Amino acid sequence: MKFCRFISFVTLFIVVSNAVVWASVPYTAIANPGENASTSIRLNWHTDKNSGVSVCHYTHADDYAWKNIKTLKGEQELCTVFDSIFSKTPNGQDFYEQAQFIRNTLEIDTLIPGTKYKYYINGDSIVRYFKTAPLDNNWTAAIISDFHAYTPLPKRTTSAMQMLSTLEQQKGEFDLILHVGDITAWGGSYSFWRDLYSNVPFRKYAWAGVNGNHDNMSRGYAHQSNEFFRNVNNNPSNGYHGEMGVCYHFTYGNTLFIMLNNESMKTDEGLQKAQQWVKNVIQENPSQFIVVMEHYQWFYGESGKASQYNRWKQLFDECGVDLAIAANNHIYARTNALYQDTETDGSRGTVYIQTPSSDNERGQALQSWDGNHPLIKHIWNEGANTVGALFLNGSNEELTITLHDRNGNIIDTITVKSKR
Repeated sequence: MKFCRFISFVTLFIVVSNAVVWASVPYTAIANPGENASTSIRLNWHTDKNSGVSVCHYTHADDYAWKNIKTLKGEQELCTVFDSIFSKTPNGQDFYEQAQFIRNTLEIDTLIPGTKYKYYINGDSIVRYFKTAPLDNNWTAAIISDFHAYTPLPKRTTSAMQMLSTLEQQKGEFDLILHVGDITAWGGSYSFWRDLYSNVPFRKYAWAGVNGNHDNMSRGYAHQSNEFFRNVNNNPSNGYHGEMGVCYHFTYGNTLFIMLNNESMKTDEGLQKAQQWVKNVIQENPSQFIVVMEHYQWFYGESGKASQYNRWKQLFDECGVDLAIAANNHIYARTNALYQDTETDGSRGTVYIQTPSSDNERGQALQSWDGNHPLIKHIWNEGANTVGALFLNGSNEELTITLHDRNGNIIDTITVKSKR
């Protein structure tokens, strides 16, 4: 308790080379998994311009007295990508974002597998947490998307955060949260990110996600850039040219996650670059399970018609992708394992899943559903006011995914068996 009180009243300066350098209170902090998530974590936080060196202090979560604390300095760069972008204040007034700040990044790659850690950043009273992946595949993750955080309508974010809380109450604490994009209404509005990251789930867990079209845009599509997503995260820099820190991969237990950016795949050339990268990543990272995530839907849930499924099915068949997760359509849709457009017994093929929306506002109604009827086994939403999320439970033999509604009720379940 004495140490906690000390953090609460910590003096906002640090000593560097016998000189006092004032530091601002950090904000927009997040933990992202490292490429090998069993031993590494990547932290991202922001401080005001000219605020001086910013440092992170971390230790095991059960080190209650912080006796074994370690301190590391963040790497710093000036970020201006959000500055002077047209946006809205929380009370709905038009304004231009004044957003020039220092981006602080830090990778810690000497961690113990399967261990919960806590950390705080100099000048901040908030203690944050993350957990490293186990060496085996026994772990859990929440999966959520499409809550379009928008400060003039705060109930959107409240609905999504409550959904995570409901899932946590039912399943216990997660090891990781995965998001499938569109977690902001306008990714170019920095104030939306800063407000979003102040919510409790961003303090309690590491997050790994993909860039959605809303995360990639400013108001009215005046600006479109993956720099918005890149600068509010510190994802592994193992993507391909132009997509470093946006497209990336990481290994969590025995599962390889490959994260894609649909905004860079709108042309045939862009799709070809992404697919060649995916092939290389799978070849170079043998894993028990392969999971690919992107924002745009595999199918249009309201009608069943194919969307991104047609662009990726051949490569997924070729490379043995086990689970493909998407979002964007705001309607849950799920297949059994498919190989060459045919349902299998699960011994080969890919399960395709897309998440529902979770903001209780931007869902959509189902239409006449007749496309791909033999392939799509389950669809679900609640109309315009949809709130749902998925829970992913890993083991060495299988991945089990359950869909939950806002009350925590299980709506659908699918199990992906190990094929290796």
